[in-house]
Amino acid sequence: MADEPTKQAAAGGQARRRGAALEEAILRAAAEELTESGYAGLTMDRVARRAGTNKNALYRRWPNRLALGIAGYRQLATSVQPPDTGELRADVLELLRGANRHWSSPLGTVLRELMAAAGGASEFLAQLPEQSTDSVAAAWLTVLGRAVARGEASPEALHPRVATVAVVLLRNEFVVRGVPTAPDEVLVEIVDEVYLPLVRKRGAATG
Repeated sequence: MADEPTKQAAAGGQARRRGAALEEAILRAAAEELTESGYAGLTMDRVARRAGTNKNALYRRWPNRLALGIAGYRQLATSVQPPDTGELRADVLELLRGANRHWSSPLGTVLRELMAAAGGASEFLAQLPEQSTDSVAAAWLTVLGRAVARGEASPEALHPRVATVAVVLLRNEFVVRGVPTAPDEVLVEIVDEVYLPLVRKRGAATG
């Protein structure tokens, strides 16, 4: 059944919105609320008011505040292009530093709030770009795959768990230890003491 038509908030009788146009307005409103108030300040009432609709229109699409918050966050998140410096260590450090900047930013705070609200609910976590196994692994496998092609790593190292171990360790700094940002020396330590030795061991073990 078609959505109940809703008027734009402005007076003067602008066109009523349905379907995709209404959904776009709701998602835009949710993203703006997250930007201004974080997940803690996000409510169905505030999003509905900003979008110029009613809560029923929201609940028909998203069953609860968390689902709407994740959908709003996805409007704000941007995809990461894998670096290509020509050297594995530099590529990994650049990826980690970019992830660290994001997790330390206001948007990263929203992400951490959403993760805390989701708890261990994989159906919600998988919708977060930074938590989706496929989306996280893609950039890291690209970087590691280039290293394999250059002869810096063995093909046996090209495994999703190996490729993503550095960013998982960085995520633990924020989620488990609760740091506001990770010092650069921690990133270097992750790369030099864990990531690169693991990659090299995978090749040596089968060599």
